[in-house]
Amino acid sequence: MALGAHLVDDGADFAVLAPHATDVSLCLFDETALGQVERQYSLNTESQGMWSAHVPGVRVGQRYGYRVDGRWAPESGLVHNPAKLLLDPYAKAITQTPVLDPALYTQKVEWVGDGTTPMHSGPDTRDSAPFMSLGVVSESSPAPNTYPRTPWDTTVIYETHVKGQTALDPNVPAELRGTYAGLGHPAVTGYLTSLGVTAVELLPIHAKMSEPFLVDKGLPNYWGYNTLSYFAPEPSYATRAAQEAGPLAVVDEVKAMVQSLHEAGLEVILDVVYNHTCEGGIDGPTVSWRGLDQTTYYMTYQENPAVLMDTTGCGNSLDFRRSPVIRMTLDSLRYWVSEIGVDGFRFDLAVTLGRNGEHFDASHPFYMAMVTDPLLSTVKLINEPWDLGPNGWNTGRFPAPTADWNDHFRNTVRSFWLAQPRSITSGGGGGDLRDLATRLAGSADHFGHGRIPGGRGTYASINFITAHDGFTLRDLVSFNDKHNEANLEDNRDGSNDNMSWNHGWEGFLNVPREIAVARRRSMRNMLGTLILAAGTPMLTAGDELGRSQMGNNNAYCQDNALTWVNWELDPWQIDLRSTAAFLLRLRRDNPVLRPVRFYTEYAPANDSLLDLDWFDVSGGPMPQYLWFDPSYRTLQMLRSGGGAGSDVLLVFNGSPWPIQVTLPAGRGVPFKLAWDSTWERPRSVTPVYAPGATTSLHPLSMRVYLT
Repeated sequence: MALGAHLVDDGADFAVLAPHATDVSLCLFDETALGQVERQYSLNTESQGMWSAHVPGVRVGQRYGYRVDGRWAPESGLVHNPAKLLLDPYAKAITQTPVLDPALYTQKVEWVGDGTTPMHSGPDTRDSAPFMSLGVVSESSPAPNTYPRTPWDTTVIYETHVKGQTALDPNVPAELRGTYAGLGHPAVTGYLTSLGVTAVELLPIHAKMSEPFLVDKGLPNYWGYNTLSYFAPEPSYATRAAQEAGPLAVVDEVKAMVQSLHEAGLEVILDVVYNHTCEGGIDGPTVSWRGLDQTTYYMTYQENPAVLMDTTGCGNSLDFRRSPVIRMTLDSLRYWVSEIGVDGFRFDLAVTLGRNGEHFDASHPFYMAMVTDPLLSTVKLINEPWDLGPNGWNTGRFPAPTADWNDHFRNTVRSFWLAQPRSITSGGGGGDLRDLATRLAGSADHFGHGRIPGGRGTYASINFITAHDGFTLRDLVSFNDKHNEANLEDNRDGSNDNMSWNHGWEGFLNVPREIAVARRRSMRNMLGTLILAAGTPMLTAGDELGRSQMGNNNAYCQDNALTWVNWELDPWQIDLRSTAAFLLRLRRDNPVLRPVRFYTEYAPANDSLLDLDWFDVSGGPMPQYLWFDPSYRTLQMLRSGGGAGSDVLLVFNGSPWPIQVTLPAGRGVPFKLAWDSTWERPRSVTPVYAPGATTSLHPLSMRVYLT
């Protein structure tokens, strides 16, 4: 029998997994004049730990949960407690977020002002139902078949938050701001398509529950990386009208949002958190998986099953050595594709999904099942290729056809344009050009290996400089240090290794004009490098507008104007947006900027140019010794269009002084200057240079020439 609740002709079938239970009750809840009434039905036990029942008369909208009885043996990882109502892991709609209360804890706790303290004196007997989220029976309905299916070589990803994208947008009706419907509004889809992005990557929209320590501080988990349900959408992002209409209306609004984005030609990629759940560590609340069977769902130490293995930094890790965990995850992914209509997923802390305990397995059964699945193998699958456990950094090691967030690209570009110039201007040293060249060419060192020639290909590299986690683009050029005081952790949270540079002035108060100009140029340098490098570019929402979080590099608990995109723009912000749109259009219109294979640095039979060539400041071939010289900061990259389209020449000056550069001979035809990062906004009339011409580049700047 399929897990979850499924309507049949005369009622519904219910099934849940609880392998160590001795009794499982289905609890149906109905609203009456006297309040909420609970009806209980005993489930039948089946093989492999499945419990099920058929209940006549159940219809769409029925609210339900489970109570599970069994051994109370915390030393063995078993904490069954029938006083705790449990959310069905397969519920496709939910009534609310659980209200944090001592009754949510399966063990007795002492409730104090700043949190809970476990008493370890036995099971808590208080009924958690008044504080719990209930599942809602829904009807299966396939999504309309309107998927954009954007090829990888033209894909441009825009990472954003459903609420933060539109909460302040004056072009979206007030009642839709910050909602699923708001994100699907024509004002938003029109903005995104005019910018040149092809896919929105949404921070988690699975139903969530804030961590107790945040609730104690009066702060929310804004980002949503604390999953309550892998099937139900987060209710708080729906319009008030949908929330008042009920949980099924929330699901309908999500489907409508996806359909609206599709109609605009935009794909929808979900950031998904299958590595851990909102139940936290061993002393966290019990809302679902822990009460069903903690040892089935969570990684524990073999020698001590009472202790959870934590590779996520969040207290627990789902155990992908267990078939129920793999099954639940695959079922969830298929549901979001087939019924909601999404186009792909970005897997948070994906190494945990491929773990065999302390070791990552690139051929893990979960990944093999996913990449060979007839449905899932057709959508975009993106890994965050690390976690916090042992052997946790695995960029480039995941199987095809998945792609990876390329942290090496992020670090290299930040280092070249910010960290190294910061060091040089302070009397220190820089770094050589080898790593920059490798990232510009598609990171073949990470993605070019494998049994198939070319490995996973250039588009396995998701190139990014910023993401939700860390400084925004503007903050990277404005702060040397993090400023996370608003998170109420005494500025201890968040990374201290940001490779940022304030250009000599911390923050935004009374910034000298020359520093403001230099900061804007640095932002354009990084946008140009990101968009024009080989691979798939990912922009973070608002970076194209110079959005700031005032130096907060860990704003996960800030659901306010600090994290929302601000649409009240100064002229320079409008110019920056025009620059980003111009660069994306340049990439779209010139296939030479979108190579589908790694470069060979040889000339194809039908071309006189190497597919990729490197030149020094004199316009001659790059000498080998200069690749290793940390004082040499100028690079010319010539990419051949194969004779069928334009060639492109990218010129980088990473030194804090002007440089005279002689352009290479190339194909013997003129080079037209398409873009210079010193320009505040793109220009329609630009100069043309003869092959071998000499020109001057401003300090810390880049140029793009087309033939």
